[in-house]
Amino acid sequence: MALRLAKTLPPEMRPPLLRLASVDKMFNGDVVALKNMTLQVNAGDFLSLLGPSGCGKSTALRIIADLIRPTRGRVEWAWAGRHERGDLGVVFQDPTLMPWATVAHNVWLPFRLAGKSFASVKGDVLRVLRLVGLEEFINAYPRELSGGMRMRVSIARAIVTSPRLILMDEPFAALDEITRHKLNNDLLTLKQQIGCTVIFVTHSVFESVFLSDRIAVMAARPGRVVTELKVDAPTPRGEAFRTSPDYAAQARHASHALRDAMGEPA
Repeated sequence: MALRLAKTLPPEMRPPLLRLASVDKMFNGDVVALKNMTLQVNAGDFLSLLGPSGCGKSTALRIIADLIRPTRGRVEWAWAGRHERGDLGVVFQDPTLMPWATVAHNVWLPFRLAGKSFASVKGDVLRVLRLVGLEEFINAYPRELSGGMRMRVSIARAIVTSPRLILMDEPFAALDEITRHKLNNDLLTLKQQIGCTVIFVTHSVFESVFLSDRIAVMAARPGRVVTELKVDAPTPRGEAFRTSPDYAAQARHASHALRDAMGEPA
Protein backbone atom coordinates (compact mmCIF):
# COMPACT_ATOMS: atom_id res chain seq x y z
CA MET A 1 0.00 0.00 0.00
CA ALA A 2 2.86 2.38 0.79
CA LEU A 3 4.08 2.04 -2.77
CA ARG A 4 0.67 3.10 -4.09
CA LEU A 5 0.43 6.04 -1.67
CA ALA A 6 3.63 7.34 -3.26
CA LYS A 7 1.56 8.74 -6.13
CA THR A 8 0.65 11.66 -3.85
CA LEU A 9 4.30 12.54 -3.20
CA PRO A 10 6.43 14.82 -5.38
CA PRO A 11 8.87 12.85 -7.58
CA GLU A 12 11.91 13.61 -5.44
CA MET A 13 10.26 12.13 -2.32
CA ARG A 14 8.96 8.87 -3.78
CA PRO A 15 10.44 5.58 -2.52
CA PRO A 16 12.36 3.39 -4.99
CA LEU A 17 10.43 0.66 -6.78
CA LEU A 18 13.12 -0.95 -8.92
CA ARG A 19 16.61 -0.35 -10.21
CA LEU A 20 18.51 -1.52 -13.25
CA ALA A 21 22.00 -2.08 -11.88
CA SER A 22 24.83 -2.00 -14.46
CA VAL A 23 22.81 -4.01 -16.98
CA ASP A 24 24.42 -5.32 -20.19
CA LYS A 25 22.58 -7.23 -22.89
CA MET A 26 24.21 -8.91 -25.86
CA PHE A 27 22.53 -10.87 -28.64
CA ASN A 28 24.25 -13.55 -30.72
CA GLY A 29 27.44 -13.02 -28.78
CA ASP A 30 28.44 -9.76 -30.47
CA VAL A 31 25.44 -7.41 -30.80
CA VAL A 32 25.52 -5.04 -27.80
CA ALA A 33 21.97 -3.86 -27.14
CA LEU A 34 22.68 -2.40 -23.68
CA LYS A 35 25.92 -1.55 -21.92
CA ASN A 36 26.18 -0.57 -18.25
CA MET A 37 22.62 0.69 -18.10
CA THR A 38 21.71 1.97 -14.66
CA LEU A 39 18.30 3.45 -13.93
CA GLN A 40 16.16 3.91 -10.83
CA VAL A 41 12.36 3.90 -11.02
CA ASN A 42 10.41 5.28 -8.06
CA ALA A 43 6.92 4.35 -6.95
CA GLY A 44 4.36 6.58 -8.64
CA ASP A 45 6.68 7.71 -11.44
CA PHE A 46 5.63 8.20 -15.01
CA LEU A 47 9.05 7.58 -16.55
CA SER A 48 9.65 7.69 -20.30
CA LEU A 49 12.56 5.99 -22.01
CA LEU A 50 13.26 8.36 -24.90
CA GLY A 51 15.67 7.54 -27.71
CA PRO A 52 16.10 6.67 -31.37
CA SER A 53 15.19 3.31 -32.85
CA GLY A 54 17.78 0.68 -31.97
CA CYS A 55 18.98 2.24 -28.72
CA GLY A 56 17.74 -0.61 -26.52
CA LYS A 57 14.57 0.95 -25.08
CA SER A 58 12.42 -2.10 -25.76
CA THR A 59 15.21 -4.43 -24.64
CA ALA A 60 15.36 -2.66 -21.28
CA LEU A 61 11.59 -2.95 -20.93
CA ARG A 62 11.67 -6.68 -21.67
CA ILE A 63 14.41 -7.20 -19.10
CA ILE A 64 12.27 -5.45 -16.48
CA ALA A 65 9.32 -7.65 -17.49
CA ASP A 66 11.55 -10.74 -17.11
CA LEU A 67 10.83 -11.71 -20.73
CA ILE A 68 14.59 -11.82 -21.37
CA ARG A 69 17.56 -12.00 -19.02
CA PRO A 70 20.43 -9.53 -18.88
CA THR A 71 23.87 -10.73 -19.94
CA ARG A 72 25.32 -8.91 -16.95
CA GLY A 73 23.89 -6.87 -14.10
CA ARG A 74 20.48 -7.28 -12.50
CA VAL A 75 17.07 -5.81 -11.80
CA GLU A 76 16.66 -4.98 -8.11
CA TRP A 77 13.07 -4.87 -6.86
CA ALA A 78 11.82 -3.05 -3.77
CA TRP A 79 9.53 -5.92 -2.79
CA ALA A 80 10.63 -9.50 -2.06
CA GLY A 81 13.59 -9.23 -4.39
CA ARG A 82 11.48 -9.97 -7.51
CA HIS A 83 8.08 -9.23 -8.93
CA GLU A 84 5.21 -11.69 -8.72
CA ARG A 85 2.36 -12.51 -11.11
CA GLY A 86 -0.04 -9.59 -11.16
CA ASP A 87 2.57 -7.01 -10.11
CA LEU A 88 3.27 -6.13 -13.75
CA GLY A 89 1.09 -5.15 -16.68
CA VAL A 90 2.57 -4.93 -20.17
CA VAL A 91 1.24 -3.07 -23.22
CA PHE A 92 3.02 -3.58 -26.54
CA GLN A 93 2.86 -1.51 -29.74
CA ASP A 94 0.61 -4.17 -31.26
CA PRO A 95 -2.46 -4.78 -29.06
CA THR A 96 -1.91 -8.58 -29.50
CA LEU A 97 -5.56 -9.39 -28.89
CA MET A 98 -7.06 -12.84 -29.45
CA PRO A 99 -9.24 -12.40 -32.56
CA TRP A 100 -11.60 -15.24 -31.60
CA ALA A 101 -12.36 -13.79 -28.15
CA THR A 102 -14.67 -10.94 -27.15
CA VAL A 103 -13.37 -7.75 -25.57
CA ALA A 104 -14.34 -9.01 -22.11
CA HIS A 105 -12.63 -12.37 -22.60
CA ASN A 106 -9.47 -10.68 -23.92
CA VAL A 107 -9.31 -8.60 -20.74
CA TRP A 108 -9.94 -11.73 -18.65
CA LEU A 109 -6.74 -13.37 -20.00
CA PRO A 110 -4.38 -12.52 -17.07
CA PHE A 111 -6.90 -13.95 -14.61
CA ARG A 112 -7.42 -16.99 -16.82
CA LEU A 113 -3.68 -17.68 -16.81
CA ALA A 114 -3.82 -17.47 -13.01
CA GLY A 115 -6.56 -20.13 -12.92
CA LYS A 116 -9.50 -17.82 -12.15
CA SER A 117 -12.85 -18.29 -13.84
CA PHE A 118 -14.46 -15.48 -15.79
CA ALA A 119 -17.46 -15.49 -13.48
CA SER A 120 -15.28 -14.95 -10.41
CA VAL A 121 -13.59 -11.85 -11.85
CA LYS A 122 -16.29 -10.47 -14.12
CA GLY A 123 -16.71 -7.46 -11.84
CA ASP A 124 -13.02 -6.57 -12.21
CA VAL A 125 -13.20 -6.95 -15.99
CA LEU A 126 -16.26 -4.69 -16.26
CA ARG A 127 -14.67 -2.14 -13.91
CA VAL A 128 -11.57 -1.64 -16.06
CA LEU A 129 -13.61 -1.59 -19.27
CA ARG A 130 -15.59 1.28 -17.77
CA LEU A 131 -12.31 3.03 -16.90
CA VAL A 132 -11.15 2.88 -20.53
CA GLY A 133 -14.57 3.79 -21.94
CA LEU A 134 -15.43 0.43 -23.50
CA GLU A 135 -18.24 -0.78 -21.26
CA GLU A 136 -20.60 -0.82 -24.28
CA PHE A 137 -18.26 -3.09 -26.26
CA ILE A 138 -17.78 -6.02 -23.89
CA ASN A 139 -19.22 -8.51 -26.37
CA ALA A 140 -17.53 -7.06 -29.47
CA TYR A 141 -14.64 -8.79 -31.26
CA PRO A 142 -11.31 -7.10 -32.09
CA ARG A 143 -12.12 -6.98 -35.82
CA GLU A 144 -15.12 -4.77 -34.98
CA LEU A 145 -13.01 -2.14 -33.19
CA SER A 146 -10.91 0.79 -34.36
CA GLY A 147 -7.16 0.84 -33.75
CA GLY A 148 -7.57 3.16 -30.77
CA MET A 149 -10.27 0.97 -29.26
CA ARG A 150 -8.12 -2.15 -29.65
CA MET A 151 -5.33 -0.35 -27.78
CA ARG A 152 -7.79 0.53 -25.02
CA VAL A 153 -8.59 -3.18 -24.69
CA SER A 154 -4.87 -3.91 -24.41
CA ILE A 155 -4.51 -1.28 -21.69
CA ALA A 156 -7.54 -2.66 -19.83
CA ARG A 157 -5.99 -6.13 -19.94
CA ALA A 158 -2.74 -4.73 -18.51
CA ILE A 159 -4.42 -3.00 -15.56
CA VAL A 160 -7.13 -5.53 -14.69
CA THR A 161 -4.97 -7.20 -12.01
CA SER A 162 -4.25 -3.80 -10.38
CA PRO A 163 -0.49 -4.01 -11.04
CA ARG A 164 2.03 -1.86 -9.24
CA LEU A 165 3.93 -1.27 -12.48
CA ILE A 166 2.76 -0.91 -16.08
CA LEU A 167 5.27 -1.25 -18.92
CA MET A 168 4.28 0.34 -22.23
CA ASP A 169 6.33 -0.22 -25.39
CA GLU A 170 5.42 2.53 -27.89
CA PRO A 171 1.72 1.67 -27.57
CA PHE A 172 0.46 4.64 -29.61
CA ALA A 173 3.11 4.77 -32.34
CA ALA A 174 0.90 3.29 -35.06
CA LEU A 175 -2.10 5.53 -34.36
CA ASP A 176 -3.09 8.79 -36.04
CA GLU A 177 -2.22 12.00 -34.22
CA ILE A 178 -5.76 12.82 -33.08
CA THR A 179 -6.26 9.35 -31.55
CA ARG A 180 -2.78 9.43 -30.06
CA HIS A 181 -3.42 12.76 -28.31
CA LYS A 182 -6.74 11.49 -26.95
CA LEU A 183 -5.13 8.32 -25.57
CA ASN A 184 -2.28 10.35 -24.05
CA ASN A 185 -4.87 12.43 -22.18
CA ASP A 186 -6.79 9.34 -21.11
CA LEU A 187 -3.64 7.55 -19.97
CA LEU A 188 -2.75 10.34 -17.54
CA THR A 189 -6.29 10.31 -16.15
CA LEU A 190 -6.18 6.53 -15.82
CA LYS A 191 -2.83 6.58 -14.02
CA GLN A 192 -4.17 9.10 -11.55
CA GLN A 193 -7.22 6.93 -10.89
CA ILE A 194 -5.42 3.63 -10.32
CA GLY A 195 -2.25 4.95 -8.66
CA CYS A 196 0.40 2.88 -10.44
CA THR A 197 3.91 3.41 -11.79
CA VAL A 198 4.42 3.62 -15.56
CA ILE A 199 7.54 3.06 -17.69
CA PHE A 200 6.78 4.26 -21.21
CA VAL A 201 8.98 3.66 -24.26
CA THR A 202 8.81 6.29 -27.00
CA HIS A 203 10.87 8.01 -29.65
CA SER A 204 8.60 11.07 -29.58
CA VAL A 205 9.97 14.07 -27.70
CA PHE A 206 6.52 15.67 -27.56
CA GLU A 207 4.82 12.56 -26.18
CA SER A 208 7.50 12.05 -23.53
CA VAL A 209 7.20 15.64 -22.26
CA PHE A 210 3.41 15.58 -22.19
CA LEU A 211 3.18 12.31 -20.25
CA SER A 212 6.18 12.12 -17.96
CA ASP A 213 7.44 13.17 -14.57
CA ARG A 214 10.92 12.07 -15.65
CA ILE A 215 12.54 11.31 -18.99
CA ALA A 216 15.53 8.99 -19.33
CA VAL A 217 17.27 9.94 -22.59
CA MET A 218 19.06 7.00 -24.20
CA ALA A 219 21.82 6.74 -26.78
CA ALA A 220 22.63 3.80 -29.04
CA ARG A 221 25.74 1.73 -29.77
CA PRO A 222 25.83 0.82 -26.96
CA GLY A 223 22.38 1.45 -25.52
CA ARG A 224 22.47 3.30 -22.22
CA VAL A 225 20.93 6.23 -20.35
CA VAL A 226 23.00 9.35 -20.93
CA THR A 227 20.89 11.92 -19.10
CA GLU A 228 17.67 12.31 -17.12
CA LEU A 229 15.25 15.20 -17.36
CA LYS A 230 12.55 16.25 -14.92
CA VAL A 231 9.34 17.52 -16.47
CA ASP A 232 8.32 20.35 -14.19
CA ALA A 233 4.63 20.74 -14.93
CA PRO A 234 1.54 20.18 -12.80
CA THR A 235 -0.82 17.26 -13.30
CA PRO A 236 -3.36 16.47 -14.55
CA ARG A 237 -2.38 17.80 -17.97
CA GLY A 238 -4.53 18.46 -20.98
CA GLU A 239 -4.82 20.64 -24.06
CA ALA A 240 -4.00 23.79 -22.09
CA PHE A 241 -0.55 22.37 -21.29
CA ARG A 242 -0.06 20.94 -24.77
CA THR A 243 -0.52 24.39 -26.32
CA SER A 244 1.38 26.34 -23.67
CA PRO A 245 4.77 28.10 -24.02
CA ASP A 246 6.01 26.00 -21.08
CA TYR A 247 5.31 22.76 -22.97
CA ALA A 248 7.09 24.09 -26.04
CA ALA A 249 10.10 25.12 -23.95
CA GLN A 250 10.36 21.74 -22.20
CA ALA A 251 9.96 19.88 -25.50
CA ARG A 252 12.75 22.00 -26.96
CA HIS A 253 14.98 21.16 -23.98
CA ALA A 254 14.26 17.44 -24.37
CA SER A 255 14.91 17.66 -28.11
CA HIS A 256 18.33 19.20 -27.46
CA ALA A 257 19.14 16.45 -24.93
CA LEU A 258 18.15 13.78 -27.44
CA ARG A 259 20.23 15.39 -30.18
CA ASP A 260 23.22 15.51 -27.83
CA ALA A 261 22.71 11.84 -26.93
CA MET A 262 22.75 10.94 -30.62
CA GLY A 263 25.94 12.93 -31.17
CA GLU A 264 24.34 15.31 -33.65
CA PRO A 265 25.67 18.88 -34.03
CA ALA A 266 23.62 21.78 -32.71
